[in-house]
Amino acid sequence: MKKRIAVVMGGTTSEHDISLKSGAVVLKHLPKSIFDATAVVVTKSDWFAHHNGFEIPVDQSTLSYVFKGQTYSFDVVFNAVHGAPGENGELQAMLDKARIPCTGCTAKVSRLTYNKHDTLEFLAPHGIHIAQHILLRKDEGWNISDLVEKIGLPCFVKANKAGSSYGVMKVHKIDDMQAAINTALLEDDHVLVESFLNGTEVSIGVVEYQNEIVVLPPTEIIANGDFFDYHAKYEGNSQEITPARLSEVQLENLNVAAKKVFILLGAKGFSRSDFIFKGDVPYFLELNSIPGLTEESLLPQQARHVGIKLEDLFTDMIFSCLKNNTFGA
Repeated sequence: MKKRIAVVMGGTTSEHDISLKSGAVVLKHLPKSIFDATAVVVTKSDWFAHHNGFEIPVDQSTLSYVFKGQTYSFDVVFNAVHGAPGENGELQAMLDKARIPCTGCTAKVSRLTYNKHDTLEFLAPHGIHIAQHILLRKDEGWNISDLVEKIGLPCFVKANKAGSSYGVMKVHKIDDMQAAINTALLEDDHVLVESFLNGTEVSIGVVEYQNEIVVLPPTEIIANGDFFDYHAKYEGNSQEITPARLSEVQLENLNVAAKKVFILLGAKGFSRSDFIFKGDVPYFLELNSIPGLTEESLLPQQARHVGIKLEDLFTDMIFSCLKNNTFGA
């Protein structure tokens, strides 16, 4: 009997539409010979399943729905939600209670990796190089001059919990700092102010595949604009070179750091981490526990480069989480 798969996509953040594209790629590449896959779309107001051309409300507590008197449930969830509730641990915690296996990180790990500041603080004592940074809280005051003195200009202002470069601005002048903070606060109540690192920017995927942790070839990012923002990521406003043009020393250092980050954080399934080089040293920026899977996204590019088909990767992830589920971890 085919395994019934819920490909959960959408979400409640600005990344909703990107997640729908990622979910569509997952559905496209899941082998129909072994899986019966259904799209489950999450919105701010409700959850619904696409079933025979109908949108059917989903019971979130059991991830099931009723169509023409028959109840449909799932054997496993493929998590394709960028942002909340799929990347911050909420979906995983809900599925733990329902005892439904889910691809990707556990609830605990997802809560950590979704928080940029906490992830940096967790990794720093383990020898992972990071940029100087300060966390601002919406309900606390801050002095712009003090921030600039500590961090320097240019700098990056980021929503602490957001992805796809939403709520991210590069600030060159002190007069623009408050506006950048206000923009970031539209996405999250906490804002990360981070020093600018001038060097080669790369993004590197790490996947669990055939019972091994595989570090994929990195992609070098050359933004046509000021930095690798939403338009650069999803609208072609950048050059993406896979594999990245790195020296042997740089590549070795990056591979070691990327795998170490994956293991230290307890990531599962797949992830994509961003780094910037200072000389031969990669500085960690952030980890995406549910990386983009659209046709333009980096992880699919990297997997193709080493001959890993998305069909095979997704299938391996599903059977792995069925075998090794860790409810409540």
